[in-house]
Amino acid sequence: MRQRVHSVNRSSLQRGQGGFTLIELVVATAILAILSMAALPLARVQLRRAQEKELRIALREIRTAIDNYKKAADQGRIQVELGSDGYPPELEDLVEGVELLNTPDNKKLRLLRRIPRDPLTNSTEWGKRSYQDEPDSTAWGGENVFDVFSLARGTALDGTNYSEW
Repeated sequence: MRQRVHSVNRSSLQRGQGGFTLIELVVATAILAILSMAALPLARVQLRRAQEKELRIALREIRTAIDNYKKAADQGRIQVELGSDGYPPELEDLVEGVELLNTPDNKKLRLLRRIPRDPLTNSTEWGKRSYQDEPDSTAWGGENVFDVFSLARGTALDGTNYSEW
């Protein structure tokens, strides 16, 4: 028996083992660039949406503390200044606490652990309104703290101004 010897053609091996061509790499890179450019605005919107959610939570936390202070004042559990209408004189009073009346150890009513941070300004400074101020006022009269708003300029994703929240 004769054995057949197969000759292997080197050019057929080289053609079958090829990688990507330069054109294929350029096209793939262009497609990736287009997809990443499309994803960037979506990521920005998602970041803004998360910041707005944090802002709503912070505003709710402060407003709830102000309401609880007012409720305690209306119930006669804490002493309030005349003319304050039962609202806290400063936001810091919600953190530092106020003395409860008729308690043996002069216990304090603390309504906030700390003043929440505004995620848009990255600050704990808030715009304040007193009970005597106009509802759309951006200047605080200083009598008491009836409401708070963000000092961030600009509009939200829903088209409203942050200061109106």
